[in-house]
Amino acid sequence: MDYNLFKYINNFVGQWICLDSLAIFCAEYLVYFLVAGVILFFFFIKKQERVRYLILIVSSAILSRLIITEFIRLFWHRSRPFMDYPVNQLIEHSASGSFPSGHIAFLFPLAAVIYFFNKKFGIAFFILSLFVGLGRVFVGIHYPFDILGGAVIGVFSAIIIWVLINKKLKILNNF
Repeated sequence: MDYNLFKYINNFVGQWICLDSLAIFCAEYLVYFLVAGVILFFFFIKKQERVRYLILIVSSAILSRLIITEFIRLFWHRSRPFMDYPVNQLIEHSASGSFPSGHIAFLFPLAAVIYFFNKKFGIAFFILSLFVGLGRVFVGIHYPFDILGGAVIGVFSAIIIWVLINKKLKILNNF
């Protein structure tokens, strides 16, 4: 099912140059705009919430992308689509592990933390992060389940950090 969905999405490559260009932008460059958005969002939060925001953003991204994702890749290697099948590949990528998507495992905890602070911005960030994931499938470097796995790990990491930080803050406030 994962390969069939990948093949369906990837078969649109080469049909419309605008769609190809949009997918390349989403897959490679949109992440930089989203990181800029995370930084910009910092200035729209109440001053007393900024430290908590920074701790949540950094901690959840580290847990998701650098700890959980790398732990999974250490024990389970999933080849990228272009390594196993003839695909319409629009961007170059190393032959590193495909599951879970590191980009999505990085972006989704950021989206979740923003959602905790502001639902509208959080939903917009989730949607834009999903465009990054869809772009990476479209250009031939990820399977759809890689994106789903990164999203689940990212949201799960943000929730864990949210609960831990809020418990720690409650304990500190009692003293």
